[in-house]
Amino acid sequence: MPFITYLSGLLTAQMLSDDQLISGVEIRCEEKGRCPSTCHLCRRPGKEQLSPTPVLLEINHVVPLYTLIQDNGTKEAFKSALMSSYWCSGKGDVIDDWCRCDLSAFDASGLPSCSPLPQPVLRLSPTVEPSSTVVSLEWVDVQPAIGTKVSDYILQHKKVDEYTDTDLYTGEFLSFADDLLSGLGTSCVAAGRSHGEVPEVSIYSVIFKCLEPDGLYKFTLYAVDTRGRHSELSTVTLRTACPLVDDNKAEEIADKIYNLYNGYTSGKEQQTAYNTLMEVSASMLFRVQHHYNSHYEKFGDFVWRSEDELGPRKAHLILRRLERVSSHCSSLLRSAYIQSRVDTVPYLFCRSEEVRPAGMVWYSVLKDTKITCEEKMVYYVLGIGQATED
Repeated sequence: MPFITYLSGLLTAQMLSDDQLISGVEIRCEEKGRCPSTCHLCRRPGKEQLSPTPVLLEINHVVPLYTLIQDNGTKEAFKSALMSSYWCSGKGDVIDDWCRCDLSAFDASGLPSCSPLPQPVLRLSPTVEPSSTVVSLEWVDVQPAIGTKVSDYILQHKKVDEYTDTDLYTGEFLSFADDLLSGLGTSCVAAGRSHGEVPEVSIYSVIFKCLEPDGLYKFTLYAVDTRGRHSELSTVTLRTACPLVDDNKAEEIADKIYNLYNGYTSGKEQQTAYNTLMEVSASMLFRVQHHYNSHYEKFGDFVWRSEDELGPRKAHLILRRLERVSSHCSSLLRSAYIQSRVDTVPYLFCRSEEVRPAGMVWYSVLKDTKITCEEKMVYYVLGIGQATED
């Protein structure tokens, strides 16, 4: 007999026998679900309490619903309806691996719209740590097994700051198929394609190798199908890590500036101090200010001494460069001890083996494109702190 029947028998015997207890058996029963109150077959006479909705306990075997139907004609009709509902939004028929849309399933542009184009989800690549100049992004191919066919992915990237009108400055658009896989794009950007845990699932990646440190960047991705439709946008906004700063050199410059400011400052010394402070990066200047105030603030802080020795105009030209340092990096640059590290990480570099005809719209299926990939190494600096994603 089934084990549950055996236990039920023991429980029944335990309940009916008051003087003969079954030792060594403990049975705990818990009700997981009942039939809904709307079911007329589940009503119990004299039981006014409403029964809750049933709870799914366990799935032992997964089969399509239409296989449960015995009549062949009904089974085929049910199968066709389910396939249409799942793959073609219920507005077309499944033919092989594509959807034949009904006449009512066309959009304003005259394109068939019964097979939806899913939105890709852009994300940071977990295998490449973002640095001050390098960021790697990836997304899972959204082409379904049946229905619409993805022809390309368009990736837009732009730097966003207070000096840029985001409405006027659109940044740079890159076609994954035409620009990156074809090799027509810049050497600062490389494309890759790999497979996830399931071989049928493709993962596309793009690595940017020439970004500016401490910069706020916005990346936008959308898919294009073979009919020219665009998917919804997916966006990632992040700030690259702070730039590499040689702390020993910053301290040496702070000592040099103090010696130039100390005592009588001649015109030559003023010009030397001005040139020195204008030649260093904004982050290095911030660190120089930190060391100067740490050691020599009792003789006047860096801002006051610069205005006094160089004059308001030159001091303003120097000090306004500090505004370019973000609040995130400025807090790190005030630390007593800072550290950066240099690293190399592998990435995939893929090229298409096919040549697309020039001067014409070419809508091929991206997944079917033959490509060759090789693993390369990128040398980059993990600056002060890490890149932060918004």
